[in-house]
Amino acid sequence: MAGRFDDMPSLFGSQAPRPLADRLRPQTLAEVVGQAHLLADGGPIARMVAARSLSSLILWGPPGTGKTTIARLLAQATDRQFETLSAIQSGVADLRKVFETARQWSATGKGTLLFVDEIHRFNRSQQDAFLPVVEDGTITLIGATTENPSFELNGALLSRCQVFVLKALDESALEQLVQRAEAEMGKKLPLIPEARSGLLALAGGDGRYLLNMVEQVYSAGVDEPLDPASMARVLQRRMATHDKAGDGHYDLLSAFHKSLRGSDAQAALYYAARMMVAGEAPETVFRRLVCAASEDVGMADPQAMVQVITAWDAYERVGWPEARLFMAQAINYVATAPKSNASYLGFNAALRLAEQTSHLPPPLDVLNAPTELMKQLGYHAGYQYDHDQPDAFSGQEFFPEQLAGENRPEFYQPNERGYERDIRKRLDYWSGLRQKRRSQ
Repeated sequence: MAGRFDDMPSLFGSQAPRPLADRLRPQTLAEVVGQAHLLADGGPIARMVAARSLSSLILWGPPGTGKTTIARLLAQATDRQFETLSAIQSGVADLRKVFETARQWSATGKGTLLFVDEIHRFNRSQQDAFLPVVEDGTITLIGATTENPSFELNGALLSRCQVFVLKALDESALEQLVQRAEAEMGKKLPLIPEARSGLLALAGGDGRYLLNMVEQVYSAGVDEPLDPASMARVLQRRMATHDKAGDGHYDLLSAFHKSLRGSDAQAALYYAARMMVAGEAPETVFRRLVCAASEDVGMADPQAMVQVITAWDAYERVGWPEARLFMAQAINYVATAPKSNASYLGFNAALRLAEQTSHLPPPLDVLNAPTELMKQLGYHAGYQYDHDQPDAFSGQEFFPEQLAGENRPEFYQPNERGYERDIRKRLDYWSGLRQKRRSQ
């Protein structure tokens, strides 16, 4: 049966339609859009090409920004054999085959450029396989990744590669792609200006996704230009870019937390909404809110923690989507509360000192004496029960002897914002009483 189809590629291969994105793939580095910071005259990659001295590279950037195309064109521009692998579908055995082929090319005087897509998918031992062949020049490696190389690639491999960051395509770059598509198709894209702008926004900086949508619009065969609503019916709305295990997840969380810390309620609501639209679990937002309520608000408004925990508890009882009410209230409370990280900084300072002084014993008078021997040794002797003292404050020393008196540390130093103003007055009052009682 297999023999019946042996001739099919030669009979039908030239008739197979090529996707628009493939037909418009740049043929020179000058045709690549949106990455002028790397490819324009004077850019780091342009300088390598001009010198015909290409080092191994890691191209880090979002999808649809030209990583594969740049690798292919670099091989062409530097007269290297182009080999490509996907880390998702390949293993060490595939790497060894490519390395052996590269050695054969090297024997003829021709270098090999190996492009590895999704290189972060390789585990550490698989990444180690590149080290000797990159080191001895058997291959020039270009790895593509959408994830932060600092976290996903091992240090030995990173030290042998230059990392270049590709940018998501801006509106100008995306418009250039649409114009090229129109030239290829021989007619204008059937969209009114508002729909055209909406199409660029839907692309989210992804050139390949944009061209796929452009092809869908052309394939619709409409007679009149589409408005935004009609275009939306032709296209499926783009799912929000968000990988719960990837950089997108941590980037949005970071922006959310920093918006809370920066007292920007509007931005905090926006980033929380971005996470919800992308399918993030509400618990993720509430966990970050709890951290911000303690780290960044702290004792300046102790109610912040109460508000967040209450909102989280309400979410657990009621569920989504009603829980957006509680989430929004908690976000606005934390974002607009007075800010202080004094508690956080104080405990960090205490941890550092504790690591250095863990051998110091507490004073005997504040330790319990459950046995007769301990009483004879002086445990609990002279302890002053604070509630029996004026103002319920004895002023006795609780620190180890070496940290008492002039060496007494001041870990918690409240600021003058919110409730910490009152706390500062209280601490100053107790400090004055302590000094007075010790001088008596």
